[in-house]
Amino acid sequence: INDEEARQLSGEHSLMKAARVIHQMGPKNLIIKKGEHGALLFHDGEIFFAPALPLAEVVDPTGAGDTFAGGFIGYLAKTGDLSFANMKRAVIYGSAMASFCVERFSVDHLKELTPDIIQDRVKQFAKLVHFQI
Repeated sequence: INDEEARQLSGEHSLMKAARVIHQMGPKNLIIKKGEHGALLFHDGEIFFAPALPLAEVVDPTGAGDTFAGGFIGYLAKTGDLSFANMKRAVIYGSAMASFCVERFSVDHLKELTPDIIQDRVKQFAKLVHFQI
């Protein structure tokens, strides 16, 4: 769900509190999409944040949330692994797919993608968030 839907469903303004309330409703896993600010994955008290890829130009955000969901579910279906670690990877794949969606109008751009192009975008995400402490 997106951040506004999470707030409406839970009655909470804070997304952390909203996630807690929604978890009490039953789902084991929850993703709250924050548009150009990324996505949050909640599972058993753990939180994973994935930023949106900074793009020089966003042409049309229409369908980005649905494209995120398709990339996320598609990755999980492909791997068959529902662990939290794999869901984190799926969030990155969903974010990568959404980043392609906003670059052009219509679905034509998505139809042109190859596995190599998608992998290159996923690597951009990995490079963006990689750090060591």
